[in-house]
Amino acid sequence: MKRLLLISILISSAVFYTYGQQDKTLTHFIFDKMSINPGATGVGMSHQACGTMIYRNQWDKFNGAPNSVLANAEANLSQYFPSAAGISFYHDAIGYSRQNNVTLNYSYHLALANGTLGIGAAIGLNSFGMAPTWVTPDGIDTDPSLPTSTSQATLDANFGLYYMHETGWYAGISSTHLPAAEIDQLNFNTARHYYAMGGYRMDQAFGISELGLEGNGLIRTDLNFLSADINIRALWNNVMYAGLTYRTTDAIGIMAGFNWSSFTFGYSYDITTNRISSISAGTHEVMVKYCYPLPPIPITKARNPRYL
Repeated sequence: MKRLLLISILISSAVFYTYGQQDKTLTHFIFDKMSINPGATGVGMSHQACGTMIYRNQWDKFNGAPNSVLANAEANLSQYFPSAAGISFYHDAIGYSRQNNVTLNYSYHLALANGTLGIGAAIGLNSFGMAPTWVTPDGIDTDPSLPTSTSQATLDANFGLYYMHETGWYAGISSTHLPAAEIDQLNFNTARHYYAMGGYRMDQAFGISELGLEGNGLIRTDLNFLSADINIRALWNNVMYAGLTYRTTDAIGIMAGFNWSSFTFGYSYDITTNRISSISAGTHEVMVKYCYPLPPIPITKARNPRYL
């Protein structure tokens, strides 16, 4: 118990005095491309609007461990004009710290070499705050040098390029937190992050018409630390799927889910492989997604031959 409490205090303290941060880490990153690469907004969606929500309980049973919620909404507007738009919200709680990030995303879709290139940008706000509760020895007043409850919001912006080919492969590069704003009150600076992603889907794998195989990769870095996710999924009749994710120096994730009509549900469990593996009870993640078609452009009928 003492060891668990000590590690929790160290995590909280590190959050308060850090000069950089790591963006969120999700095992279901294949369902969350827009928030880290605005160019991916609406690409591959055929005249649809989709909403996605992901909840992540990291290092279950670990006091002060990260708990995260992500909500995305995006729409492919290509039937109106060659672009897509979306909004992304992310909440992260680690120890006594709280972070909220909201961005408006836009992607211009350009037909290129039998595929679609999305050129995207996002702008929004990043809010970071904390509400610590300090426990001091009896009879000793709280140390005035310890941080108190405070919060601050700064401007945030992202940029990305994302390409999807009609044969099933995709690739993208992006950067988040471009202003790299400093939060003076908390001695904290939002680190600029860089991403590279790619993947390929193969239908009728091994000659089985019902089986599809998909491979996905994501690399993230803030130029101080680099991590990578490699995911492989098997899909059966586009109804059920199961897969594995390997995250360098962190975890091995097992995922499963199903598609029903326009609804997708997924669950993953990460087996911790880093230095806290003896304390962590693993990581749980739940994903839900729903898509619906956008109304078609109404056809105007001429009532007079003069207007034909």
